[in-house]
Parts: sequence; C-alpha cells; structure tokens
Amino acid sequence: MTPAPIAVALDAPDLETAARWAALVTPHVSTVKVGLELYLRYGPDVIASVRGASGVNIFLDLKLHDIPNTVAGAAKAVARLRPTILTAHAAGGPAMIRAAVDSAPGTRIAAVTLLTSLSEADLDRIGLAGPAIDAVRRLAVLAVGAGARALVCSPREVAAVRAEVGPDVMLITPGVRPDGAASQDQARVATPEQALADGADLLVIGRPITGAADPGAAAATIAAALRRMIPTP
Repeated sequence: MTPAPIAVALDAPDLETAARWAALVTPHVSTVKVGLELYLRYGPDVIASVRGASGVNIFLDLKLHDIPNTVAGAAKAVARLRPTILTAHAAGGPAMIRAAVDSAPGTRIAAVTLLTSLSEADLDRIGLAGPAIDAVRRLAVLAVGAGARALVCSPREVAAVRAEVGPDVMLITPGVRPDGAASQDQARVATPEQALADGADLLVIGRPITGAADPGAAAATIAAALRRMIPTP
C-alpha cells in the first residue's frame, strides 16, 4: 500500500515518545517531521531514532533564517543527516535561500512563506504588506527563483501558489485539521481533503494524529480518506 502524502509532526516531549509515534504511523504515511524543539533537545540523534529501519522520509523543520553564510553552514551541517526536506524562511531573501540550496544538494529546500499562526491583523502589526495571499505569492516566486524546490504555505493559499509556480514545485501545507479537530494555534486552516484538492503535495498533520489514543489508527483513518482521492496509476 502506498503511504499517504502526510508528514506527521512529531512534537513529542521526549525522544522515546517521538520514536514510538514514528513507528506507529510510518506504515501509513510517507514522512515524519522533526521540529526545532525536538532537534535542539536531542540533536542529530533524533533523526536516526525516528527514521528507524523503515526508511521513512525525514522532514527537518528548522526554519533557517540568518545571513547567507550562516545558513550555508547550518544547511551543510544537517545535510549529512540526509533529511528529505529542510525548511528555511523565504523572508530571508534570495541569497539566503540560494545558500541553503547550494549547501545541501541532496536535500529539498522548502521555503516557508508565512507562518500559519499569522492572521491578517498580524501582518499589519509587523509591517508586511498584505493581504496574506499576496504576501505568500510574492515570497513563493522569490524563493523558487532562488532555487527552492518546495514551498510551505497554508491551505488557504495553496491553490493560488500552485497557479503561480506551476506543477513542479512541491507544496507543503501545515494548518491541516480533519473535520471536528480544534484549530489550536493555527489561524489559516483546512481539512486534509480540501488541501489535497487545492493542489497540496504533502500535508503536515500533528496533534490530530499524535494526540489520539491510538496514533497509528488515527494516521490510518486519515490516510485511507486521502488515498481515495488520489488516482491510481
């Protein structure tokens, strides 16, 4: 059975829990995501622990954002861990994105457009010209022009971004919540089915899976619904 295009966010309190969640969900999903908190707490060891023997894709979500030389060094340092995807903020500018791309040639650099926790009012407060969909499109074009092969955007913007950048760029959508799940700290959300229909390639889902009594069963349920939407070759 082909794994569903889901990246399970392993926002776990400890390494053992992260590894257990990964083992439970990897039969059903293509990818597991390691975020900043888990990586800073346990370092590179966390990658081997959650990858296990399954060979699941690793999405290393560090959201690099610094001057180009520093980002180049950071990307080179983590490239040896062989993550499938590594994130960097598009707002760091084209030189910074290019530095990440050049320093981790075996990894797909995903440029983060706008955090899904940001509302339209937040954009005004931080001085970023909106509305959000226009800001996301600008950042998406900038990042792809600098060599990013993936973009992170909310489900609300994915259709517009797909129209802007074409079919060859991977679109990753956080802020994905199954019907009935709480939005929590995400401001721009959609269901998995809607995000996929709008053109997303990889859906980031965390607490609706890892917060379930049986994360493996929760992943299987969502994965089955998505597989019904994907044409068989």
